[in-house]
Order: sequence, then structure tokens, then C-alpha cells
Amino acid sequence: MSYDSWITSLSCTSPVASENHSSLSLSQWTKFIFLSPCPQRALLCFVDAVFLLVIFGILLYHIVHKFFLRKCYDPNITRTVTTRNPVHVQTNIWYKLSYIVTILLLVVHLVVSALAFSSKTSELQWKMVEETFGIIQVVTYAVIAVLIVLERRSEATEHRFSLQLFWIASFLIYSLFVVSGLLRLVTLNHDAGGPDLRLNDMLSFISFALSVVLLVVCIRGSTGIMFLRREPSLIDDGNSYSEPLLENSFVSDYANASVLSKVFWLWMNPLLSKGYRRPLAVNDVPSLSPEHGAEKMSILFQSKWPKPHEECKNPVRTTLFRCFWKEMAFTAFLALVRICVMFVGPSLIHKFIDFTSGVRSSPYEGYYLVLVLLIGKVVEVLTSHQFNFHSQKLGMLICSTLVTNLYKKGLKLSCSARQTHGVGQIVNYMAVDAQQLSDMMLQLHAIWQMPLQVCVTLILLYNYIGAAAITALIGILGVLLFMLFCMKRDRKYQYYVMKNRDSRMKATNEMLNYMRVIKFQAWEEHFNKRIQSFRDSEFKWLAKFLYSFAANMVVLWSLPLVVSTLTFGTAILLGVSFDAATVFTTTTLFKMLQEPIRTFPQSMVSISQAVVSLARLDDFMTSRELVEESVERIEGYSTTAVEVRDGFFSWDDEGGEEVLKNISLNINKGQLAAIVGTVGSGKSSLLASILGEMHKTNGKVRVCGTTAYVAQTSWIQNGTIQQNILFGLPMNQGKYREVVRVCCLEKDLEMMEFGDETEIGERGINLSGGQKQRIQLARAVYQDCDIYLLDDVFSAVDAHTGSQIFKECVRGALRDKTVILVTHQVDFLHNVDLILVMRDGTIVQGGKYDNLSETGTDFHALVAAHETSMELVEGGTSDRWKDSHQHKNSPKALSSHGEVSRVDCSITRSNSEKGDSRLIKEEERETGKVSLHIYKVYCTEAFGWWGLAAGLLFSLSWQSSIMAADYWLAYETSAKRASSFDPSFFITIYSIIAAISIILVFFRSFFIMFFGMKTAQIFFTQILHNILHAPMSFFDTTPSGRILSRASSDQTNVDVFVPLFMNLALAMYMTLVSIIIVTCQYAWPTVFLLIPLGWLNMWYRDYYLSTSRELTRLDSITKAPVIHHFSESILGFMTIRCFRKQENFIQENVNRVNMNLRMEFHNNGSNEWLGFRLELLGSLLLCISTLFMILLPSSIIKPENVGLSLSYGLSLNSVLFWAIYMSCFVENRMVSVERIKQFTEIPSEAEWTFKDPVLPPTWPAQGNIELKNLQVRYRINTPLVLKGITLGIKGGEKVGVVGRTGSGKSTLIQVFFRLIEPSAGRIAIDNIDISMVGLHDLRSRFGIIPQEPVLFEGTIRSNIDPTSQYSEDEIWKSLERCQLKDVVTSKPEKLDAPVVDNGDNWSVGQRQLLCLGRVMLKKSRVLFMDEATASVDSQTDAVIQKIIREDFADCTIISIAHRIPTVMDCDRVLVIDAGKAKEYDSPSQLLARPSLFGALVQEYANRSSGF
Repeated sequence: MSYDSWITSLSCTSPVASENHSSLSLSQWTKFIFLSPCPQRALLCFVDAVFLLVIFGILLYHIVHKFFLRKCYDPNITRTVTTRNPVHVQTNIWYKLSYIVTILLLVVHLVVSALAFSSKTSELQWKMVEETFGIIQVVTYAVIAVLIVLERRSEATEHRFSLQLFWIASFLIYSLFVVSGLLRLVTLNHDAGGPDLRLNDMLSFISFALSVVLLVVCIRGSTGIMFLRREPSLIDDGNSYSEPLLENSFVSDYANASVLSKVFWLWMNPLLSKGYRRPLAVNDVPSLSPEHGAEKMSILFQSKWPKPHEECKNPVRTTLFRCFWKEMAFTAFLALVRICVMFVGPSLIHKFIDFTSGVRSSPYEGYYLVLVLLIGKVVEVLTSHQFNFHSQKLGMLICSTLVTNLYKKGLKLSCSARQTHGVGQIVNYMAVDAQQLSDMMLQLHAIWQMPLQVCVTLILLYNYIGAAAITALIGILGVLLFMLFCMKRDRKYQYYVMKNRDSRMKATNEMLNYMRVIKFQAWEEHFNKRIQSFRDSEFKWLAKFLYSFAANMVVLWSLPLVVSTLTFGTAILLGVSFDAATVFTTTTLFKMLQEPIRTFPQSMVSISQAVVSLARLDDFMTSRELVEESVERIEGYSTTAVEVRDGFFSWDDEGGEEVLKNISLNINKGQLAAIVGTVGSGKSSLLASILGEMHKTNGKVRVCGTTAYVAQTSWIQNGTIQQNILFGLPMNQGKYREVVRVCCLEKDLEMMEFGDETEIGERGINLSGGQKQRIQLARAVYQDCDIYLLDDVFSAVDAHTGSQIFKECVRGALRDKTVILVTHQVDFLHNVDLILVMRDGTIVQGGKYDNLSETGTDFHALVAAHETSMELVEGGTSDRWKDSHQHKNSPKALSSHGEVSRVDCSITRSNSEKGDSRLIKEEERETGKVSLHIYKVYCTEAFGWWGLAAGLLFSLSWQSSIMAADYWLAYETSAKRASSFDPSFFITIYSIIAAISIILVFFRSFFIMFFGMKTAQIFFTQILHNILHAPMSFFDTTPSGRILSRASSDQTNVDVFVPLFMNLALAMYMTLVSIIIVTCQYAWPTVFLLIPLGWLNMWYRDYYLSTSRELTRLDSITKAPVIHHFSESILGFMTIRCFRKQENFIQENVNRVNMNLRMEFHNNGSNEWLGFRLELLGSLLLCISTLFMILLPSSIIKPENVGLSLSYGLSLNSVLFWAIYMSCFVENRMVSVERIKQFTEIPSEAEWTFKDPVLPPTWPAQGNIELKNLQVRYRINTPLVLKGITLGIKGGEKVGVVGRTGSGKSTLIQVFFRLIEPSAGRIAIDNIDISMVGLHDLRSRFGIIPQEPVLFEGTIRSNIDPTSQYSEDEIWKSLERCQLKDVVTSKPEKLDAPVVDNGDNWSVGQRQLLCLGRVMLKKSRVLFMDEATASVDSQTDAVIQKIIREDFADCTIISIAHRIPTVMDCDRVLVIDAGKAKEYDSPSQLLARPSLFGALVQEYANRSSGF
């Protein structure tokens, strides 16, 4: 008995068994089982079955464990999964090999299965085994493929033991297959086993080769999956770019999703489910996967930036392409596949019409056609939404890349570059330009997609109507030429829109920064007109842009009808025969062009906007940066701390006027150096040159050690006092308390309800000038640097506090440090090691106090002016005062003015109180659906209900005209009309309908654009008016970023996107209704599906919208902190750079960007999740209705009606999706309307003007002031700031107000101007209660020089006389009186000399003098001065005081001053302490008795006589 019969036999029983069963040896049985084809397959099936049973058992165990056993566990136990660190998954070649090989084996056994079922063998047992074998193998390898995918998700590093055993067993069995196959091939004849066995042997060889790979994988054991886990400890280091972990942070499921999950957006399900159950909060949204983080994108962008030798003209565009070309290529591939399958439907119309006409090749042809249609539609839907998702993801990555790199660039800008761009414009680069480039990614491929679709359409048309297709080509080319012209025009319009928007945003930002000054000066109307003028310019170009867009829409939406008319006319002339198949295939192809036609103008606009944005970003990203090498920085020990040799410096990078000339200085380690000089002599510029902030044209600067800087104009961050002092360093309690003590902050913190946990408003708006100055001084001291540069830190604090700071801080805590102090306080100069005297940008003298007093003319003039002012003080300190000297040290005096260092109460507050200390509240946001009231307000704001009705009527009429044209085609091409068909009559009626449609779409498009612009302008006027008239408490508690986001992105939405997409949504819904009417009219059984499918669509919409709406709101809310942080950082750039905190601030920017982008990413995911499901439902509805049409007898449904239904139905899936999506998009954009409406409902200040004026035109004529029990608190439920002040001031009196920093002096002035309304009591001026006077009338009658000298961008003329009320002669006289005439005259532009953003090109002292000039022009009867001369030297101060005495001799003056000589010649002095009027009398009377004022005077005198 030979084995060849067993090897070639297809029998499943032994061929020798029947002959002699007993004689069959064990070896023969073994050969039969292992070498015969049938037993081999049975053996492998058995191994497969055992493996599948094991896997099923494991699965069953997990199900029982999850749903039953887990309920027994303690619910309080925290699950490890929820708090695990972010994981970045990487797979190597072994993982990919195992997955690919498994899929290939699956395919091989699919082939085996197919061969088994198609086999015609007579061996029934063999056939059954072969079929079972194929099915079990397919199932087994499908399960293995799923297991491999799950290994990635479950973070498995090694394969399951059961899987490894299976791979070994299957390898051994496949080896037997190969041995049998080789024996059959080599030793037996070629026909052994027949063709079936030969083919199976070939497949067995392939399977064996693949099983060898799996055996190697099995031996290695590793899955090939690597998990890079980010530990929390890595986040806080200086160079880390990862988003900080929230308490419940978790990475998006997209990071670890399987291919199947990504294809069908299954990874979105958990978030959508959560959003459906309850409104989403920020922490509910997963963070981005690490590869999409802003940190990685930023590093990638920098690595791809063109090198200098490349001389790239468009660096931003080039870099973005280098970074993302793969993603762009992938989206292009998806777009190409989609275009290919789009034409399946139109190509089938002819076949369907032939089938219903009785022309068919098979009775089953109709079913094949429906199946092909379904497959084509599913592929189209899938590729369409994958294209959208990946394009939006690409846009998101580009946006995050740009925002983070714009921020980095902003921190490196040189001074002149920063002034050129301005804060408002840079905010627009981030908020608008980066977003436009992100949005453009969805439109990027439209450039080639539309031409390609047109070419394919024309080829198909040529097949049906021949040469008449040339007419269609000419029509489409005409439109494309028109579009090219429009693109060029729209690009110009868009450029001017954005340019004017920049100006508006810059002015708005400036207005928000200095709102207090604007209200003091009653300039609301001026700024309203100024910003409105920028808006009018923007609106003019916006109107041109939108009307141009409307014209594009008219042309493009009319294209299908117009081209159809021309094409049919040409076809009739050429004698082309018309039937239903030809006509409806042609119209369907034209309708297919509607989608690219509708989106093409938007795409071109988006691309043209992106080109403009790229040019703007190129300009910004290539702006000049500070040259780090301009200052030589040396770490380590050196006897010299700061050295400058032959230095020439300018603020202008382009080699403008040199501000500092021939500077040479040498300051040793541990020295205290003072820089003095008159206003504008270059003192602050000298500090800036040492820090490397100026453009060095010549010389050398060397700094040895770390630097700290305290700016003259305080820069305070929005955060708690503690956060501002720590400035990124960890808390050291002992060091922190000492810093607070030496900076005299203990008393202030005790007075504050929440201590150092009190939140500071934007720009320190809720702190006094002295408190801000001391907090930033504390910040510098806590940093423990080597060199301290202090710019006039004593100007904003009272005499006692200044003395304490000098003793305890400058000469105490910083005694071993190098300190360079710019000051006007001559009193301290006795105690410094080196004095540098400056004049006109040069150091004219240097040395010790005594030496300079003898030799220096400039220094002698400063000292002489100070001594003159001190004569008043010294005159007041009489012998009688000296006799009662002991009273100045009374406990009462100390408690009011001394530092309460012995108080044991804690500086900080408990955590329970911390939650109430927030000044800046969380941004208010609506939840749930956008209210119908918002829709009603938007739709009826401009023209009431009539406007809405007109828009609906135009839309309905237009859609009806399109349907009429198609019904006319169906009627004329029907079989019964074939004999009486009149071509000229047919084309005439069709042309008339087309003309009516064009007219209707023209009126519809232009009306809706006009409607939208009118509404947007109304909203803008409302929000501007309400912001200008909002109380100051609103600005104290609302970050400017929150307001700016409404003025930029929200206003852009209302300007453009809301009307545009509301227009599209309305058109889509009407098109959808028309499709359903036509489809159900002929495939009537479809009607029964409408209700369940309609319900399912609406359920999907609501399910999706619950999450999408909240994500859109959260997107807006998380965008504002990005803008706010950026504008805040730009204002404090010198401080950030000096302390070398750039990395910390860049990290904070990255965190905020990531926070915002995760909302956008999941919003995009939810959009495509919905879109895919809705379009799939639409495709199923189409295929079901088509199935009904082929099932119904031809007597019921006519061929032409099949053509009409299909021409409409083929667009059902896309129209259904776009209708639902557009409505959702509109609702999401309506959030912008909602947010703007929130700000139009801000509680307003009191009446601005009264219609029946109670004021005489000359009020206040006398200037008599009376305060009765005046009580003031900043907000409800906060402590009283002023506590019952009662006093009277006679007309013409000069009253000096003194007191400790933070005692309520500046608050008193704010109450006079009603920036804060009294809680109780009253103020009467000339017997008129100021609460009965309109705010504009009140504020415009007073003069004020505020504590912060503010200049606006513009010119000297526009700053000194913003409302253009005065003549040029009056302005020059005013400048002369305030000591600025010579400075202004020296400028070539004279009164038109430029003032840059924040007035940065003028010194602080010069700014204060300009503010004085404003008051001199105004000539008010009542004048308030809040530290009016704090930033000028004693010499200039003396001159100014003399001018005020002369020019305001008859005025009532209330002057807050820390310089005692300033108040010594006042008629009366008011001493305020802790909000109470402690003393109020003439200086001589107060000095004649023990008093708090006397203690202040004595302290000042002591300080001036030296420490």
C-alpha cells in the first residue's frame, strides 16, 4: 500500500480501511492524518476551534467582571485609569508585520473559501470540510486581527500566551501542508489531485511563508508597541512644553483609536454621550494627543524655518508647506477618490431609465444597479467626511503652530518693531490671521478640484450630447474668468477690510487700557467717534466685499440653469435627439457642479484672505528682533557689575536719532548707584540700554550676573498678589515674609480681606499706584538677582513708606547686591556710592554727593531746587514741635504710619477663603440651546418681521422656479409628448423660467447681504456704546481679552458668517424639501420611511448639538485667555526678558493654546461624526426609493419620472447633511450673537446728560465743595474704602491730601468724578449735589491730572487737544507753561510729532507734563491733581508748582502728593488714614500741635537730612 493514494485522495476516510482495517499500522494512520489533504484541514480546524473557545472564555470573563463583579467593589476607590499620565503610543516594524501578515492570511483564506463554495467536485465530504475550513480560518484570523488592535489600546507589551501557542501550532500544521504539496509536485504526476488541489497547494505555500513571519514574532514575544508616558515631574521644568495635567486630565481617545474607530469616528462616542447627558465643562473635554500638541508643532515650525542663505521671500508659507506637505497630500488623495466616485450616480441614470423602459440584459440588473449605487454613495460619503476632518485637523495644527510662534516672536521684538505693529494689530495676527489660515485648509484643494470636476463633467456630457458640450465649456470658462477677476477684486477688498479692522482693534485696545482716564476726561464721545470712524472705513470695504460675494453667488447659482438653457439650445440646433435619459443625465451633471460652484467663491475668498494673512504674517515674523549679543553677559564672580564704554544707543532700529550718546560708566559689585537728571534727560533709556532693550549703534555693554528690573510704569499680571510676587518661583515662607516686610506690604495685606490671595485686576486696576509699585519691587527682591535696576520706585509712595523701603529694602535686603536707582528724590543721594547726572542723553557728571555738590553745575541746580522746597518744611518744624517730639512716636501715630511688624496675623488666608478672593470671575456662558429669543433679535433687529418675511419669500420663489424648470423637462421628454415635441417652444419656456430664476436669486442674494450688514452694524454700535458707558467696576472685573474677542472674532462672525450661512442653511432646507417632494411623488412607498428617518435625523441632530454647542461656547471662552495673556505679555516684555522668564511665559501660552485647541479638535470630530451618519442615512433613503422605482410596474412609474427623481435624489445625501450641518453651524455661530448681546446688556453708569439741565453754564462758578458722611465701597459686599468723611472746602482753596499708600486718597478723587458711586452720604459743589448732575456735564467741568500719565497713539496735538476745541496759539502757550515748548519745537513735525502706542517714545515725566498741558487748556474751576509731579525732578516740580499757583490762582485745587513740600503752601491739608479723615486744617495749625501730618513732615525732614 503506497502513500501516494493518501496524498492525492480527496477522501476523508482511509483508502485502506475497507480492505484490511486491522492490518493498518500506527505509522500508516499517522501518515494518513498528517499528509492527506482532508485530515490536515480537519486538524487545523480543530486547533482553530480550541483557540476561538479560549478567546471566547476570556471575553466572557471580562464581560462578567465588568458588568457584575465590579458592582461589589467600593465605589469610593479611585480608578487608576482616570488619573494616568498622558501616553504617546509608538509601534515598530514587528507590530505592523504581525497585523499586515494576519490580514494577508485572512485574504488568502477568503480565496480558499470562495474556491470551496464554487468547486464542482463529486467528493461531498471533501467539499464540506473545505468550506468549513475556509470559514473557520477567516473567522480565526479576523479575531486575531482584532486582538492585535486591542493590544495597542490595552497597552500590552507582550502577545497573549494563547495567541503564541496558536501561531506555533498553525506553523507546524502549515509545514505538513507544504510537505504534502511538495510530494505531490515533485514525485507525482502533474494532474494529481486535480486543479482544485494544485491551487490549494499554491495557497498553502503562501500561508506557510506568512506563518513563518508570525513564528518569528511569536519567538520575540514583544508586540512591538512602545508607550512613552509623560510624568508630571517633567512638566514644571523650564524647557517643558507639555500641557499641565488637570486633576482628571485624560488624553483624547483619538490618540489610541483603532483604524476602524478612526474611520467611523467611534472615538467620539464617549464625549458625545457625556455631552448629551449634561452640559460639558472644560475638564470634560480630553486633552490633545501629544503629536498634535502646540509644543511639538512649535518645535517643528522652528526646525523647518528657512535658513538665512535661502533668501526666502515667503518664509511662513514655505515653512508651513515643509511642515505639513504629507497631510496636504493625504487630503488631496481623499479629495481625488471622492471626485472619482461622485460620477457613479449620474452614469447610472441612463441605465435606470433603460431598465424601467424594459431595456435590460438580465431580470436582476436593477438590483445590481442599486448595489453599485449604494457602494458608490457609501465610499463618497466616507471619503468626503474623512477629507473634511483631516483638513480641519490640518488647519488646527497650522493655527497652533502659528499662535505659539507668533507669541515667541512677540517676546523677541525690538522696540521699534513693536511700535510699528502695535498690540491691537498683533492680537489680530493671532485671533484673525492664524484662524483664517486654519479655515482655508478646508478650501485649499478647491483650486484643482473644481476644474477637474468640470473636465470630467464635460467629457461625460460629450458622450451624451456631442458637440453641444462645447457651449457648456464656453459658459463655464466664462464664469471661471469672471471668478478670477472677482478674486483679484476681493483680495483688494479683503486687504482693506483687515487693515481697517487692525486700526479699529488697536484703538479699541487702547481705549480699554485707559478707560479710567477717558472717563475722567469725559472723552467717551470722542472715542466713540474715533472707533466708529475706523469701523465706518472697515464697513465701507466690508460692504464692497460682501456685495461682490453676492454677485459671485448670483452668477454661480444661476450657472446650472443658464448653461442648461444654452446647451439644450445648441443641441436642438445641432439636431441632437432628446429623451428622458439624455436630458436628466445632462441636468444631473450640471447639478453636480452646484456643490463646487457654491463652495468655489467661498474657497477663493478664503484663499485670497489667506494670501493676505500670509503676507501680514511674513511681515511680522521677519520683523527686527533684539540683538542678544548687544550686551555681553558674564556669569560668575567679577569685581565689575555693569560696564558701558563709548555707548551710543537709539530706540529706532533703522539708525534713527541717537537717544543716548557717548555713554561710559563702571559700576562695581555691591555698589548703590543713583541716576539723576531733569525730565527727558535719558535716565530710563540708560537702564533699557543696560538691559539690551535699545539698538546699540556703537560701544560695548558688559553685565556680570543676573538682572532684576522694576519699571517706572508698573506692570502687574492678572492673578493673586502672591502669584505676582513669586513670579514662577516656588514658595519659601521665610523668604516670602521677609520680602513682604521690607517692601512695606504687611499693612496693605492686613487691610485686604483676602490678604495676599486677593486677586489683582487687569493691569493692577484695583490697586493704588504705590501698592502696584511695591508689589513689583517685591517681585524683583524675591527673585534674588545680582543686579537691580530700579526706575523711580519712590515716586508713587509716601515719604514714610519711601524711607522705610530705602532703609529696609535698598540698604537692607539688597545691601550686598548691585543697585542702579533712577530717582528724583534728592534726599536719598547722601547715602549712595555713586551718582550719575544726565542731560540730553549723556552722562555729564559722576561721583559722590559731596564732590558733585562742589563741582557740578547740573547736580547743584537739582540740589538747589530741592533745598528751596525744603525751606517750607524746615520752617514748619519749630522748636515747639521739637519740644513735643515724643508725641510723634505715640502708638496712634505708629499704628497709622509705622510698619506693624509685631502683628501676628497671617499674611495669607486659608484655602476656604481663597475661593471668594477672585476679582476676575469666570466668563459667563449660556448652556443648552441658543435661545429662540437670540434668533428673533438677530432676524428682526434691522427690518422687523417684514425683513424676515421678504427673505423667506425670495428663497421660496427661487426654489420654486428651479423645480418648475425640471418639471418642464420631465413633461416635454415624456413618451406621450415625443410625437408633438416642439424644440423652439420647449427652449423658449425653459429660457423664461431660467430668466425668472436669475432675477429671484439676484434679489435674494443682495437682500440677505444687506440684511446681514445692517444687523451687524446695529450690533456694533450697541456694544461700543454700552462698553463706553459701562461703570468702572465692569472693567475692574472683566479682562480686556474677553472684550477684544467680542470685538474681533465674534464681530467677524456677525459681519460675515452668520448672514452667509443662514442664507445657505435656508437654501439647503428648501432644496431638501423639493427633493423629498419629487422623490416621494414617484417612489410613493418611500413616504413610509420619511417619518422614522426624519425622526432619526432630528435625534442625531439634537444628540450632536448638545455637545457641539457647548464645545463652540468653550472654544470662544478658552480663546479669550490666549489673547489676554498675549497682550499682557507684550506690555511687560522688558520685565519678562530681564528676569529671563521667556520660557515660563511661552509654556503658559502653549498651555492656553492647547486648552483652546482641544475644544476645536473635538468640535471638528463631532461635526464629521454627525455628517457621516446623516449622509449615510440619506444614501440609504435614496437607494431604497430607487429600489421601489425598479420594483414598481412601468404602468405606475414612467421612465422620465425615474430620471427626474434620480436627478434630484442623487444629491439627497449631501443636501440632507448640509441642511442639518448648516443649521448647526448657524447655531454655533449664533453663539457670537449671544455673546455680543451679553455685552449690550451691561448695566450702564448713571445718566450721561439730563434733558432738562439743572446746571448753570458757568457751574462750578465758586468752587465751594461740601462732603457729608461720605462712605464708599468698590462693589457690593466689599468693605468700606472711605468711612464717613465730612468736610468743607471754600472756593479757591488749595487742599493737599496726604496719607499712607492705599489709604483711599485716589478713591476720593474717583468719587468726585463718580467713577465710583457713594454708598452713603453726598458731595455738593456750589450747593448742587453731584449725584443730580449728568456724568458728562460733571466730568467735563472738572480738570484732572491723573496718577498714571497716559498718552494715546497719535500726535502731540491730538493728545493735548483730543476734541480739537482750541487754537494752535492756545496749544503753544499751554506747552510753554508746562515746560514742553522747547522739546516739541525741536521735533521737525512740531505739534504733529508722533506719539506711539502707550506714549513709549516720550519719557514718563514728559507724559506727565503733557497731561498738565491738557488741564491748562481746559481752565477748569475745580482741579484735581493725583501725584501730578511724582515723575519729575525737584527743579521741574518747583517750576510747575509756581505755574499752578499763578494760572490756577482762583481755582479750587485738591492735590494728592507724597512730596511734603508740594502741600506745605496749601491752604489746608487733609490727612486720610484707613479711609477716614483723621486731620483737616491748615499746615501751620497742624504743625503747631502733635499731629499725624507733623509726623509725616518730620519724617520727610529727617530723610532729607540723610540716614
